Amino acid sequence: MTMNIVKDKRANLFLILSGIFLTNAIIAEIIGVKIFSGETTLGLNQANINFFGQFTLDFNLTAGAVIWPVVFITTDIINEYFGKEGVKKISFLTAFLVLFVFLAIYTVTLLPPADFWIEINKTDSEGNAFNIDFAFRTIFRQGLGIIIGSLVAFLIGQLLDVYVFQKLRRFTGSKMIWLRATGSTLISQFIDSFVVLVIAFYIWGNWSLSQVMAVGIINYIYKFSVAILLTPLIYLGHYLIDLYLGEELSKQMTEEAAASSEGLL
Repeated sequence: MTMNIVKDKRANLFLILSGIFLTNAIIAEIIGVKIFSGETTLGLNQANINFFGQFTLDFNLTAGAVIWPVVFITTDIINEYFGKEGVKKISFLTAFLVLFVFLAIYTVTLLPPADFWIEINKTDSEGNAFNIDFAFRTIFRQGLGIIIGSLVAFLIGQLLDVYVFQKLRRFTGSKMIWLRATGSTLISQFIDSFVVLVIAFYIWGNWSLSQVMAVGIINYIYKFSVAILLTPLIYLGHYLIDLYLGEELSKQMTEEAAASSEGLL
């Protein structure tokens, strides 16, 4: 009976964390095609910071970056209790599901639109001519262009995150959660922020290298800053999980996770 309870708690915890991870990762991938202005959102003027005369740095971010911090916070928690294998399992499953989502979306964009749907949506809210099917295809097929870059960046970032996290854990033990969480994020999100943009928008798309650098730097600054600001949530998550698992099971799982997480792959 006790063994069944332990298994149930492990399974329930992984299921909940995986659900949070999957939902936020897939949404972030879909909405990531939109680039928004941080300055305008806050009612500020454009920063127009010039770097070496090569590119201008404004606070423009991909919309996916807004919720992406939830993904790497969840990654760190999964890493803590389920180790490298837990992170790899959910990361590869997420990559597969993201691929499936984009293939499904692409298939839907090929379907011929109903005439009445075009007719009732032939103008926007201001009375301007509007082709809703063209808008639908343009928005969602733009997302298809980032699938390769996002998946490559995602998997590299996740593997680096788990590797650095466990390396730091060997020095910190069960203490200094903030150090291994922010340290692993510092490295993994740097790779993620630039790889996806280079592949998706520079190689695959029509962005200039200066645009890639500008958006990549801002995305990285945002992700890392938010990760630091959300550090208390990691401690809260640990507290609630430890309360649910119990001290003995919690300690056993974190020790097993650390012991089974040698190497990058």
